[in-house]
Amino acid sequence: MDAALIHSTLVDVLQNIQATSELECPALGGGTKPIEDLPKFDSKIWPVAIGMLGAKLGITIANDVNIFRQDDSCIALTIDQIVAKVVALADAQEAVQPKQANAQ
Repeated sequence: MDAALIHSTLVDVLQNIQATSELECPALGGGTKPIEDLPKFDSKIWPVAIGMLGAKLGITIANDVNIFRQDDSCIALTIDQIVAKVVALADAQEAVQPKQANAQ
């Protein structure tokens, strides 16, 4: 999946969430860490953002995957790092889907 598409879709989702919540949304660049840089972007909002992103991209992001943090840590990821993580998830799904279609 195209990283530029994921980046623009992620930025759109984050801006939409902040606007809907009537919260400030600073300029979002590759080095922005949504968890640290967006007001009130917390554990109640992450799953919504992840679900919206997955739906817009047509991919499944498991409920136990937090794309906004480094795996098994509390380290916040930048938008560029999140995009790389989502690219890997999408590519893994694309690799599996043709096998499932052929199995039927």
